[in-house]
Amino acid sequence: MKKNKTISRRSFVSNGFKAAAFIPFVGVPLTCFGRTKEKTGINTLTNTPKPLDILILGGSSFLGPHQIAYALERGHKVTTFTRGKTAPTVHKDYYSKAEHLIGDRENNLEALKGRKWDAVIDNSGRKVAWTEATAELLKDAVGMYVYISSVSVFYPYYKANLKEEDPLVLKVPEDAASDERFTYDYGVMKANSELAAERIFGKERTAVVRPTFMAGPADRTNRFLYWPTQLVKGNDVIIPGKKDDPVQFIDVRDIADFTIRILENNTTGVFNGVGPEKEMSVTTFVQKAHEALDSKSKLISIDDSNFLRENNLRFQAPWVLDSEKFHGISRVNNQRAVTNGLRFRSLEKTILDTHNWWNSDAVAEERKDAFLSDANELHNRQKDLLEKWKTLRK
Repeated sequence: MKKNKTISRRSFVSNGFKAAAFIPFVGVPLTCFGRTKEKTGINTLTNTPKPLDILILGGSSFLGPHQIAYALERGHKVTTFTRGKTAPTVHKDYYSKAEHLIGDRENNLEALKGRKWDAVIDNSGRKVAWTEATAELLKDAVGMYVYISSVSVFYPYYKANLKEEDPLVLKVPEDAASDERFTYDYGVMKANSELAAERIFGKERTAVVRPTFMAGPADRTNRFLYWPTQLVKGNDVIIPGKKDDPVQFIDVRDIADFTIRILENNTTGVFNGVGPEKEMSVTTFVQKAHEALDSKSKLISIDDSNFLRENNLRFQAPWVLDSEKFHGISRVNNQRAVTNGLRFRSLEKTILDTHNWWNSDAVAEERKDAFLSDANELHNRQKDLLEKWKTLRK
């Protein structure tokens, strides 16, 4: 399969695998990964929700453009508040139809003053002080506050079946190791930001969504790119970990759609935004991705945890090496979110659309080259890893 070949929806379905859309991307036909009017449980596209005036803090990067597109499709009005420094690479047509306010959450909220909205979605809350400042400013001008958090609020993930009411990490332990302080800092920031929004707006006007690893076109992290880039080339692909190690991830559009629908339904509370719909092992994840791309790759299982740890292969999203502090990261309970309307696109569709996006004009050649040549990425390390693994097993 050629590197830049776009896999069409027709060919995908002809291989016998379900196709549910990802996101329309620059340079890629909508038939490949456009938004589809698929049933999602509550307030689907067949319904006509009450039009809302929605403010999105952030909105130009990964999650935001998908929220904007879904909201506008549903008949809502959208205003974004950003620094004006990032241009979206998806849904440019929808993005151009939104109102855009320029400012800085650090020191310039002037553009938000004297305005009213039905709801605000906080995508860019990267400091507790930012959440506090915007919530205080908007508490009498906005009906509902939705804070986009993270399952990182549970770190360290000692237990399985983590639920919304489980304890949050509210401060960094004094004895925290230096190499885990960033993880602690992020979880502490998100947890305290959740509490700030709830304190200022009140629980009856606040919703918190905690996504796990989000995947899909426009992802700026490169976390999931190993799978589509290597599988489509037919290169050997490693299945890391025990064959039944669980994985959790979610299509970014599923979080986007859920966010808008809870506004439409005035649904408050805290929700773990975690997929997939059913429990999935890392083996099943890789096999489904392999099938979705009609890959010729040889799948090689490396199931020795000590070997993986010693060779610094502890994370290849969505797989995380099982350990005491990360045991629960792939075992988060999502039932409350599902009950309240979270719906899931298929893994096959996520992989297919990510592949098509990566090979479209939406991704700059410089970024592609940087990722493919990065010596730290697994695809550039796996030859040595596989040689070591083969030697070990002789």
